[in-house]
Amino acid sequence: MPQTATAVVEDLPGVGVGQSPGSDFAPLLRTVRARGLLDRRHGWYARAITVNALALAAVVTGVALIGNSWWALVLAPLLAAFSARTAFIGHDAGHAQITGNKGVGRAIGLVHGNLLLGLSYSWWNHKHNRHHANPNHIDKDPDVVADVLVFTGEQAEVRVGFRRWLTRNQAWLFFPLTLLEGVALKVHGFQDLRRQPPRERVVEGLLLVTHVVAYATLLLTSMSLGKALAFAALHQALFGLHLGMAFAPNHKGMEMPDPDGERWGHLRRQVLTSRNVRGAALTDWFLGGLNYQIEHHLFPSMPRPHLRLAQPLVRAHCRELGISYAETGLVDSYRQALRHMHVVGEPLRTEQPRKVSGGE
Repeated sequence: MPQTATAVVEDLPGVGVGQSPGSDFAPLLRTVRARGLLDRRHGWYARAITVNALALAAVVTGVALIGNSWWALVLAPLLAAFSARTAFIGHDAGHAQITGNKGVGRAIGLVHGNLLLGLSYSWWNHKHNRHHANPNHIDKDPDVVADVLVFTGEQAEVRVGFRRWLTRNQAWLFFPLTLLEGVALKVHGFQDLRRQPPRERVVEGLLLVTHVVAYATLLLTSMSLGKALAFAALHQALFGLHLGMAFAPNHKGMEMPDPDGERWGHLRRQVLTSRNVRGAALTDWFLGGLNYQIEHHLFPSMPRPHLRLAQPLVRAHCRELGISYAETGLVDSYRQALRHMHVVGEPLRTEQPRKVSGGE
């Protein structure tokens, strides 16, 4: 059933119930609604979930059948690729792209996040919704908070010790660091259990533990400890790399709103901070539809297969309003993101070493 106008407005980050989504966005919203691009695609997602589940089952069966052989490691890259597909489904469930039923959507997210990946669905959703509400906002977007990486000169200049060295070299270290992302996401999920209400904590915690136990049991009953550790390391590293490659092009190096400057409306806030990646079906598959980042941010509940259909409408609307619409190739998107991180670390690379006096 098509969504009502009120439902669509409620789905937009930063736009509350009863508020206008903005005069520059309203015509685009009406056009997208009229084309049916906000209607759910239950059949498409049912097929995607079924195919992904069968692929995961096939890889797990292959690991069990190959057993204690180094050849089992050949399946680790496949498992990483389908783990990323699983994460994309969980992402879509969190945005209500799959279903408007919150209970069903949460169940899909818990299965694909907590149970199949060991990633907390609640933690991810909480963090990701804050990102969508204020993308690239230094004070409000958790994805640009200074952590292992930094994204502004102000963040860079206060770094000390080992983190200062990381910032100096962060452009070179970015992709190697993503090899740790799969494990880091799991750790964050367990840490976040303390934030969650008791009932939610029990459900999420049980599913996370079940994943860890099932994953360890599969590997340790199929192969020796050394091979099991090698398989897990390869799988988790490639899974993290895949996710890093999917998320890196989206916002890094794009506009960062001035916290004290002009308040942008929904259209400008989402378009100017996002970057699309050109490509065909293979790019859509590899990036899980996140290559249509502008359309996804404007319409977070839009089903993934509709994003490419909305793109010409959004591009034309931005052109009519004179709003910059960023789109580039996959390789160039990484180049732009890395160049931004390189520039942020530049002052630390050119600084003069401090002279140490004899009395120090």
